[in-house]
Amino acid sequence: MYATVEGGNVPSGRVQVSGAKNSATRLLAAALLTQDHVELRNFPTSLVDAQHKVRFVQSMGANVRVDEAGQTIAVDTPHLDAADLNSDGYDVPIRTTYLLAAPQLARTGRARIPYPAGCKIGGGAGGGRGYDLHVMVWEALGCEVTETPSYIQITAPRGEMRGGSIDFPISTVGGTENALLCAAVAKGTSTIFNAYITPEIDDLIELLRRMGADIVVTGNSHIVVTGHSGLLGGAHMSVMPDRIEALTWIVYALISGGDLMVKGVPFSAMQVPLIHLEHAGVDLMGSSDSLYVAPESLKSGSIQPFEVACGTHPGVISDMQPFFVMLGLLSAGTSRVFDYRYPERIGFVQELAKFLPLGAIEARPGAITMRGPQRFSAAEAESTDLRGSMSVLMAALCANGTSRVNNVELALRGYDRLESKLRSVGADLSVHDAPAPQLVR
Repeated sequence: MYATVEGGNVPSGRVQVSGAKNSATRLLAAALLTQDHVELRNFPTSLVDAQHKVRFVQSMGANVRVDEAGQTIAVDTPHLDAADLNSDGYDVPIRTTYLLAAPQLARTGRARIPYPAGCKIGGGAGGGRGYDLHVMVWEALGCEVTETPSYIQITAPRGEMRGGSIDFPISTVGGTENALLCAAVAKGTSTIFNAYITPEIDDLIELLRRMGADIVVTGNSHIVVTGHSGLLGGAHMSVMPDRIEALTWIVYALISGGDLMVKGVPFSAMQVPLIHLEHAGVDLMGSSDSLYVAPESLKSGSIQPFEVACGTHPGVISDMQPFFVMLGLLSAGTSRVFDYRYPERIGFVQELAKFLPLGAIEARPGAITMRGPQRFSAAEAESTDLRGSMSVLMAALCANGTSRVNNVELALRGYDRLESKLRSVGADLSVHDAPAPQLVR
C-alpha cells in the first residue's frame, strides 16, 4: 500500500479526535469479562487493530455489534472459547492477544491465545520471548502455561485463578493491563508492584470498576485488586480521546501554517507535552475540550528551539517523539529530542531526511538533532513504524510537489479515519492498495 501526496496545501477547518487506540482495544477485552451487556461509545471503529480484534473475538463466540456512524460498539458474550478455532484461526495480526486470556480463564479455567502479532516462540528483546512478563502474570495467579506451535495455552489447575503478588521487573503497559484483567476475575486479593499506570490504563481501571471490580490505586505504580471470583457485570462507558492523535493535529497545524480547531483534546492526559509546546513559544487558545491552532499561536512568529526528553507518562512518551522532531525541524535554531525508554526508535529519521537538505537532521541511539528552520521538499520515502511513519507522511503533506510514502498502512494503522480526516481539512492525498509504481520526476 502506498500514498501519493500533492503537498503544500495549508490545512484549515475542524477535526475531531477519535477514541484512543491504546484504550479501545483494551476496553474491548475487558468487555468480555461478563455475560451482561457492555456498550463502548467514542470507539474508533475504523482502526485496523480494532477491526482485527473485533473479528477475532467474534470467531471465539462473542456477539459484537459495530455502529460505525455512531462510533459505538455493543458487546454481549454469553459464550467464549478459542478451543473451537482451527490452527489457522490463531494466525491473527494482533499484538495484544494476551488480553484475551482472562475472559476465557474466568469461564472455563483454561485459555488459548494466539502468539502476539503472530510472533511464534522466540524473538523477544535480548533473545527472550516478547511475552515473558505475561507468562509471569499467569503463573503468579496459579496458572500453568504451555506453548504449542500454534497458540499459548493457559490453565488454572483448580478451575480458577488465585490472587497473588505480581512484581514487574520493569514498568510495562501490557503486563499491567493483563494483570488487571486477570486479577479482577481471580479469587482473592492480588497486589501489583511497579505497575505502569498511563491514562489509557486509567480508562481500563474505570471500566473494570463500573463492571464491579474492586481496584485500589496508590500513587502511579501500586495496585491492589480484590478479585470477583468470576465474571463481572455490564457497563456503559466512552473511550477517552487519543492523546497522540491530538498532538498529531496540533503539530501538523503548527508546521504547515494551518488553521485548525482540534476537538476532543484530553488535556489531563497530556499536560507535560502541552507545557513543552508552551516553552517552545506556542500559545494555544483552548476551551474545555478543544484547542485552536493558527499562525498566531506562535508568539514570536516562529517555534523556539528546545530540548525534550521522552520516556514514560506523565512526561512526553516515546510515541510522541516523532512529532517533537517535526517541531524541531521548523524551530528557529538547533533542537534535540532524547529518548531514554526506546533509544533505538530512530529508523524513521533516515526516511524523513529524504525531504530535507543534507545535515538538517541526524540521529544516534537515544538522540535526534534537528537544525531548523527547514523547508520540506517532495520525495519518495518508506514507512518504518507506526508513529515515525506519520511524521514522514506529515513531511510529504508540507512539501510542495508530488511525494510518495510507501507502506503507508503503518501510518494509517495508528489513526481512526486518518485519510478522510486529512481530506476534510484540505490535504490532497490518495491511498492505493496496489504495489507502488516507479515515481517519475
